[in-house]
Amino acid sequence: MSLFKRSVVSEIFNHSSVVLSTLIVVWLSVILVRLLGEAAAGRIGSDVVIGLATFTTIAALPIILTVSLFIGVLTTVTRNYRESEMVVWFSSGLSLLNWINPIARVAVPVSMLIAFLTLFATPWANLQIEEYRARYELRSDLSKITPGKFLETENGGRVFFVEEGATDDGTLGQVFMRLIDPEWLVLVTASSARTVTEKNGDRFLVLEQGHRYDLKPGTPEMRLAEFDAFGVRIENKDGPQSLDNARNKARDNRRARSTALLLSDKELNSWGQIMWRLALPLAALNLALMALPLGAVNPRIGRSGDLLIAGLVAMLYLNLINLSQGWILSGKLPFSIGVWLVHAVFGACAAALLWHRLRIKAPKPPVQLVTS
Repeated sequence: MSLFKRSVVSEIFNHSSVVLSTLIVVWLSVILVRLLGEAAAGRIGSDVVIGLATFTTIAALPIILTVSLFIGVLTTVTRNYRESEMVVWFSSGLSLLNWINPIARVAVPVSMLIAFLTLFATPWANLQIEEYRARYELRSDLSKITPGKFLETENGGRVFFVEEGATDDGTLGQVFMRLIDPEWLVLVTASSARTVTEKNGDRFLVLEQGHRYDLKPGTPEMRLAEFDAFGVRIENKDGPQSLDNARNKARDNRRARSTALLLSDKELNSWGQIMWRLALPLAALNLALMALPLGAVNPRIGRSGDLLIAGLVAMLYLNLINLSQGWILSGKLPFSIGVWLVHAVFGACAAALLWHRLRIKAPKPPVQLVTS
């Protein structure tokens, strides 16, 4: 490999790596904040936050890699123009066409990696995410209770709040519970609580030394009771059959289905998902090649305008892919056309821009002075 190709490949790889690491850190920060918020609200367990963040990052890697490659190539080309290195390469007999080979040496392997991720790794990661959430929904109400936090179950029908127990035998501390049935609003307070499992497998949360207040909304009717022990049945959803149902429900999500299952399915939703999985590797190649003419700038002009235009082009490309997927899902666009249409349009635009950059304008003829 020549010095020119080695330097270009190395620089593109370095710039893309920096952008990739930065985007992953930003993505993880955003997703961790969101997942911690869901865990605090009781929608997911705090023990699965790291796992969900990992699988969500794997699912987002194709987009992150595509953007990183585009920015890496764009930054490399722009820097060579800004620092007048491109003049040196042009003086050595090279042109913009000679940049295609080193760009392809980086873009093709990255596109192959993106294809592997979209076709195999991303569906598996989405399946793991769906199973994580489905298994959490199968947990009993008691297993979701976290001391010091409110927990809402049964779509708001039950609300629990417990304090940390004073003993280490699993006994909970003071308990507040709100129950809603068709006629009554029930408030229960207790000094402690424990779990009891009957011989038939039924589980109960037994509240001890407390009070129960029954209120009928819209009426002055009210009942007050003091109890030594008050049992609330806990629905136990765990079991092999329930877990199988949860996994089958997770597979109903098209994003979580394997590519082989999607190919065997004849529904429009499946073809739309296949189009998306094939589109990202092609988009990565197209954007990498399009960054070459987009990065050709005038050193005397500010760089912000050119980078803004390049960013808008990349956003337009990805949004048109989403639009094509939506048209395939709705039946407005056949899969055989939608799978290549956007890529052909942007490929033609990249070729036109490159031809425009390569075109050398003829010098203007000298002005002839007419003397009388």
